[in-house]
Amino acid sequence: MNVKTVLLADDDSAIRTVLTQALSRAGYAVRATATATALWRWVAEGQGDIVLTDVVLPDENAFDVIPRIKKMRPNLPVVVMSAQNTIMTAIRAAELGAYDYLPKPFDLSALVQTIARALEQSNKVPTARTVEKSENLPLIGRSSAMQDIYRMIARLTQTDLTVTIIGESGTGKELVARALHDYSKRRKGPFVAVNMAAIPRELIESELFGHEKGSFTGAGARMAGRFEQAEGGSLFLDEIGDMPLEAQTRLLRVLQQGEYTTVGGASPIKTNVRIIAATHRDLRQLINQGLFREDLFFRLNVVPLRLPPLRERTEDIADLVRHFLESAKKEGLPHKDIAPEAVERLKIYRWPGNVRELENLVKRLMAMEVNDVIGAASVERELASNPVSEGANFGSNNFNSLAEFVEHHLADYFAGFGSALPPEGLYERILAELEPPLLRAVLVATHGNQLRAADLLGINRNTLRAKLKDRQIRPIRGLA
Repeated sequence: MNVKTVLLADDDSAIRTVLTQALSRAGYAVRATATATALWRWVAEGQGDIVLTDVVLPDENAFDVIPRIKKMRPNLPVVVMSAQNTIMTAIRAAELGAYDYLPKPFDLSALVQTIARALEQSNKVPTARTVEKSENLPLIGRSSAMQDIYRMIARLTQTDLTVTIIGESGTGKELVARALHDYSKRRKGPFVAVNMAAIPRELIESELFGHEKGSFTGAGARMAGRFEQAEGGSLFLDEIGDMPLEAQTRLLRVLQQGEYTTVGGASPIKTNVRIIAATHRDLRQLINQGLFREDLFFRLNVVPLRLPPLRERTEDIADLVRHFLESAKKEGLPHKDIAPEAVERLKIYRWPGNVRELENLVKRLMAMEVNDVIGAASVERELASNPVSEGANFGSNNFNSLAEFVEHHLADYFAGFGSALPPEGLYERILAELEPPLLRAVLVATHGNQLRAADLLGINRNTLRAKLKDRQIRPIRGLA
């Protein structure tokens, strides 16, 4: 039996030990090092069947080594690990030809499965390409939910596949669409966005495909449509669920045949545009109601990408708040800091308006707060004055129970993977999503009294302390 060898590079000796043990148990031979120098020497000598490396190494950044690896041994798969869990890390790894990117901390079984898949596909040569670096991150968040999004975006920027982004209003659908364009091979072409819900029904076909002079009353000159404006780039069709059926038929023809005709035109026009669609509506439900074409749905839904609502990634709220505080300061609002207790209060709010609502709230707090630090009491007052209820109906679908809410979102979660199965460790991921908001809510209700909170939860105080530590939840001193 031919035992495959993993070349492992990480400057943390504990991580090297754990990964070496896990990979050895899975049947791999492992050569481990703390430096890029040793890793490169092994690669140059022809050793190893796969590289598993951290990004930040003491002597050199792995992103500087990977291009040399791909040039010398293009069939050698590279898997990147990083604690710098941003979308740029995922995109940078993908653009350099890495097989996959794993954010730290990660599940060991998922890592072993990734190694196995990479070795199976090692005869395929990934294409490396370069894009302009940007420190202005299009998306913010380090939660597991956002890491899944980053990894999928990184993979999709390497393709020209049609993508449908599903998410509630305010979750950042256009930001994702822009990232898919800005880091793709079409980045030098135009990015054109059009909101289907904002265009009168009678003008949608003209808006999308353009019209000829005299084709209808008021058409005094030829007008280029959005497809023509987006030629060579990406066309973002926001709120695709609001597109009228007649326009859906014409869009389907474009997707099937790669050509369209202007309103009043006779000659078909070839098009080279990547379609990125988005919706906050359930397209399958619209199909059942006869409001959306099923054949168009399958053409658009080549790769579905579900954006989690903010209530499903509350651990990102602190990073988002810091980002919005800095952005607002650049817009001329007075500089403010925010107290940890105030951030904890933000984490237990339902956020029906998602990230957009959080951004508006932060700006409002900066403008209205008289102190240098935004406290929990100020946050409480602003949330209490919000006309949108944060009641316990668990979202916009009027769920009658928490179980119904979880089952509904799990169905959406599994649907997002199509015929494939999601990564293992779902039980822990569900606990990681549900336990932190429960703990924070109880701490807020008891004004930070951990003994009372433990009694309310039915656990002892030491267990509560351990859970707070595991979930990285800061103690709350009180809201008064």
